[in-house]
Amino acid sequence: MFAVAQVWKKTKHYGELVMFSHTLFSLPFALISLVWAAEGLPEPRIWLWSLLAIVAARNGANAFNRLVDAKYDGLNPRTAHRHLPRHLLRHREVWWFVIVNYGIFIAAAAMLNPLCLILSPVAIVLISSYSYTKRFTWLSHLYLGFVIASAPIGAWFAVTGQFAFTPFILGTVVMLWIAGFDIIYATQDVEFDRKQGLWSIPSVFGVDLALLFSRLLHGVMLLLLVSLAVIRGSGWIYAVGLALTLLLLLLEHNLVKPANPRLMKLASYNLNQVISVIILSSALLDYFLLV
Repeated sequence: MFAVAQVWKKTKHYGELVMFSHTLFSLPFALISLVWAAEGLPEPRIWLWSLLAIVAARNGANAFNRLVDAKYDGLNPRTAHRHLPRHLLRHREVWWFVIVNYGIFIAAAAMLNPLCLILSPVAIVLISSYSYTKRFTWLSHLYLGFVIASAPIGAWFAVTGQFAFTPFILGTVVMLWIAGFDIIYATQDVEFDRKQGLWSIPSVFGVDLALLFSRLLHGVMLLLLVSLAVIRGSGWIYAVGLALTLLLLLLEHNLVKPANPRLMKLASYNLNQVISVIILSSALLDYFLLV
């Protein structure tokens, strides 16, 4: 029983380390891409290897980010509770976690098709390199969105093995959406980032301009979602989903108060998890019931 309890505790630590619940940011868009690319339900092996690749890549990238940022996490009062600063997990353990997950990602890509296998090392470089961008550019938020956008693009490749226009529009939606709420999240660390020489849009341009930029990114994101409706010939269910997305984004930006951590978590994470589920549900219900 003691051994089982220890394994469960360690598993729980790893899940918290990579914020596994935040898979809801990328996975719904990947699922949409899988269905649109397959023009229906993909065959089971595509589902299996695609989902395994997405989860493994995300786990590896998040754990790598924790390793790279461990020093700053320990210095920042807001993040000092994380697992590496508190020594709940050792650096060597997390390195092995990264290696195993990236290995699973490459293996899953190999099981899909040659294009996915060829692109898998490129994907690893991209998703890992984000961790360093905040050291030298305020565009780090957009770069984060860019690497997460690889989920729906990669999902399309998993089904077709070919390049297409639609997944890149869907990927751009993800990039703008992620960058927009990552800017909101970064408003909590303005003084810390400036003191440590870390780059973010709020620390470089100030909170007011940063929030304006976030609103602009989310506005363009909505326009691209509308363009996808036109391209795909979507119906009223998708339109309802877009309307709900607009309302939640307006609520998100209205809630932003950097001095209130609870509200910032709600605005930066919780509402966006709901948004991703709404977009997924409306897109798939519209596709299967109306198209």
